Amino acid sequence: MGRRARQGGGRQVVVRIDTIGGRGDGVATLEGRPVFVPATLPGDRLRVRLTAEKAGGMRGEPLELLEEGPGRMEPRCRHFGPCGGCQLQHLEETAYRTWKADLLTQALDRAGIRADAVSALQQVPPYSRRRAVLAVRRSGEGVELGFRERFSHRIVALKECHVLSPGLFNLCRELKRHLLPFLQQKSVGDLFMSEMENGFDVVLSGTDLPDLQAREIFADTDVLPEIKRFSWSPSIGEPVEPVVQRAEPEVRFGETLVSPPPGAFLQPTAEGEALLCRAVLEGLPRETGPVLDLFSGCGTFTFPLSRSGPVRAVEGDLAACKALQNAANRRGLAGRITAEHRDLFRQPLRPEELDGFDVVVFDPPRSGAREQAAHLAASSVPRVIGVSCNPSTFARDAALLVEGGYRLASVVPVDQFLWSAHLEVVGVFVRA
Repeated sequence: MGRRARQGGGRQVVVRIDTIGGRGDGVATLEGRPVFVPATLPGDRLRVRLTAEKAGGMRGEPLELLEEGPGRMEPRCRHFGPCGGCQLQHLEETAYRTWKADLLTQALDRAGIRADAVSALQQVPPYSRRRAVLAVRRSGEGVELGFRERFSHRIVALKECHVLSPGLFNLCRELKRHLLPFLQQKSVGDLFMSEMENGFDVVLSGTDLPDLQAREIFADTDVLPEIKRFSWSPSIGEPVEPVVQRAEPEVRFGETLVSPPPGAFLQPTAEGEALLCRAVLEGLPRETGPVLDLFSGCGTFTFPLSRSGPVRAVEGDLAACKALQNAANRRGLAGRITAEHRDLFRQPLRPEELDGFDVVVFDPPRSGAREQAAHLAASSVPRVIGVSCNPSTFARDAALLVEGGYRLASVVPVDQFLWSAHLEVVGVFVRA
């Protein structure tokens, strides 16, 4: 943080940071309202520029650090600060781990829930992210590719990254040399990249439809042969059109290779996926009958769970559901694994459909699964295992289960989004 004020509009004030908020910003109080200031720590006293309204308070841009609080360390990465990829590299490691674990305990406290056992924070190593969404844009100097700056469309050109896997980082550097024909306009697009077992799966989104010149780039098998599939989509959530497919990208779930559709959800790190799977499997009873896997994706938990008994997987994305079933069929698991396409937000499984399963695993998106949790709470399922990437919505859904007669027997926090405000959670609920 610089010690000189930058010129510009906006009211300038002096504040002292009291705490770190749930999204990683330092939080001060001004005139009874919170002020959220990035890259600050409790005890910091600094001059900030008030730039915008945020969450009932104000956003502050740090201008000059007047007094430094305890617990600060030198960030690992030269891009920390402007880059929106990390929020907490300036926080000393022990304090960071404590803050990250507290995201879960505070969410449970707010919901009025007690867990019988809370495990220590599990962490993935640096340089392990195998999936990332980066911003890409045509500029006068060629192609800009990197993470966005916070609250901006500006792109940080990555000279280093302590989050991305070496393979993904190297792919970014090589890919820049070939993307110019795909970027006719100067608007910012998104590049979805996943490192698979046999290469990379890439989806370019938010740009013009690739013309013949662009498509011919990857027709040359010598151009980035490690990219097994390159696809295009007009915008996030829209249908995906293959540009080139050299092979089916494959990912391994348990002992099964699965060929996901372009841009399919994948846990961001293999190490984090292993920690989550271990927590789910350890949450199973000693003897397990039929298991229901809700929001199953392409089978992250389905295939490891199938070693214990038959699994019915339910997923709202049709392509992911087909990929799961096809992989099960290839492995000769059709009698042990069945996949059902169903939108669990519009049509959650009702209590009478849930009864008969020994265990239900559910892993919804960040918004949680309020209605599905309510139906689980009204069911007679003996054990429910919830997986979440949002402690707040996990706690909200957990409260419904507890009100329905479950107790939270154990909960495991997993940090696989290093130096960010994201936290994964696995909770085991047992019918009292």
